[in-house]
Amino acid sequence: MVKGFGNIMQQAQQLHAKMVKIQEEMAVRTAEASAGGGMVTAVANGRQELVSLKIEKEVVNPEDVEMLQDLIVAAANAALKKAQEMVSEEMKKLTGGISIPGLM
Repeated sequence: MVKGFGNIMQQAQQLHAKMVKIQEEMAVRTAEASAGGGMVTAVANGRQELVSLKIEKEVVNPEDVEMLQDLIVAAANAALKKAQEMVSEEMKKLTGGISIPGLM
């Protein structure tokens, strides 16, 4: 029985090491999304951080700041969602598709 527990601990350590590696890889991978027909483009990394934001000058209108704000929020949220999906897919590969609560 002790031997079985040792195997479980070894597997858990291996899983942890693989998770750390995936987290490091995801930190440099990015996901991009745009809003307003490409007028605002956001890029997020696998750590769920917004890493860049591009705004086309044609969409900048001092008379309609709210529209620009809405486009920024939409692009940023879409990029963050894509980044989250990217990480989720990598974690599914690691866990064999099993959803483990709190894993990432």
